[in-house]
Amino acid sequence: METATETERKYDVPESFELPDLTGVAGITRSDGAETHDLDATYFDTHDLRLTKNRRTLRRRSGGHDAGWHLKTPADGSGRKEHRMPGASEQVPDELRALVRTYVRRHPLEPVCRLRTHRVETPLRDDSGRTLALIAQDQVRADAGDDHSAWQEVEVELVDGDEKLLAAVEKVLLKAGATPAAGPSKLSRALAGRLAASQPDRHDKINPVSRYVREQRDAIIEHDPAARRGDEEAVHKMRVATRRLRSTLKSFRRWFPEPATDGLGDELRWLAGTLGAVRDPQVLEGKLLAGLGDAGPEFQSAGNRIRAALEHRVAKGREELVAALDSDRYLELLDRIDALADTPLPDTRNPAERARKVLAKADERLDTALADGVDEELHAARKKYKQARYAVELITPESGKPAKRLVKSLTALQDGLGAHQDSTIARETLHEIGPDSFYFGVLYGRQEAVGKETLIAVPALVRASRRKKVRRWLVKA
Repeated sequence: METATETERKYDVPESFELPDLTGVAGITRSDGAETHDLDATYFDTHDLRLTKNRRTLRRRSGGHDAGWHLKTPADGSGRKEHRMPGASEQVPDELRALVRTYVRRHPLEPVCRLRTHRVETPLRDDSGRTLALIAQDQVRADAGDDHSAWQEVEVELVDGDEKLLAAVEKVLLKAGATPAAGPSKLSRALAGRLAASQPDRHDKINPVSRYVREQRDAIIEHDPAARRGDEEAVHKMRVATRRLRSTLKSFRRWFPEPATDGLGDELRWLAGTLGAVRDPQVLEGKLLAGLGDAGPEFQSAGNRIRAALEHRVAKGREELVAALDSDRYLELLDRIDALADTPLPDTRNPAERARKVLAKADERLDTALADGVDEELHAARKKYKQARYAVELITPESGKPAKRLVKSLTALQDGLGAHQDSTIARETLHEIGPDSFYFGVLYGRQEAVGKETLIAVPALVRASRRKKVRRWLVKA
């Protein structure tokens, strides 16, 4: 499978449109060597258009330079990522099916539209012959069930040019009679009627809790493909979204009917734990090996032993993660999250009131833990602060800067308590890997010192998080 990122802009044009002369625009000195292609593409989706609704397009196309299977997904910025596989088989390749599994779930993929395009493609080159962009004039015929349509459009796709070139070419095209495309893709235009009929009323006010649940659901799905590949950042973000969702369920459980939540927290804990089996050893390795770069050979030997043990855990965790994400249990969890996100919630309840109560409980637990000096109690207080932070984060869109300020202070406190907990876990890990080694004992002592230092910093973080100007707004919210 080949993967490429494409950056392009699309324009609707009238039948009488003629491509203007673009030489002299943004370094373009030549626009010759046009090629003509007849493209025939069949697009696949579920019956309820799950891919199209989530800005994914899956097609099998003949004609042109890249015939075969294509999957387009959102990329960073305004670009799109295209996954390409050769072949004319009528069956969706397993590799591409895996990339959309979290959207499709158990629903079959079927042809939903056929697009036939007569394309005239012209390279836009500079004086060295380098292709800056390709400009395509397309005559399109679309057949989507009983809906038939035809239109003309122009696409400008970057090759070696930049966004400034796109902007300069756009200015000339608009002056010549082009208009920005009505939809993000040819497929969305062809399926406009079905999409409009299946979309919910966007004027309905969405409860903040439901909105937050949907955001975390979307984050889990978005980071799934990269997490399968072992991408550290994707694993981390997917785990954070899972934790936020589970925390929200704890804070607002009584807002939902019991069938929607029964056992869901346990399933979210399972997913977070599976992700943590990959993420935790990665983080721990960085903490334990920090500062060993210039150490003597004995410490380097200890470091190599630590690295090997933790990387073995990561490798095992990745195998288990892929198996979990390929399981029916995971798909059932996603279905349940969908149902939770779509559950109507009462407008009479105030999420800020729940956030206040959760935060008060966190304060109480931490005060007790600091007085007792028990690590387990400190860890429990940290988890409660994380729950409070997410509850406040949930109402940030409505509450603005005051909520952001409180989230920031709670994050700092949570991180301070987390650093203490991390030192405890690091010591336990060192004991497991090398209990009889003098050099491991030295590293153990370092982590013990880190634990004491981080605990000393906690009272100042507590005071900062409890200042009146940080919390006053929440009492009134």
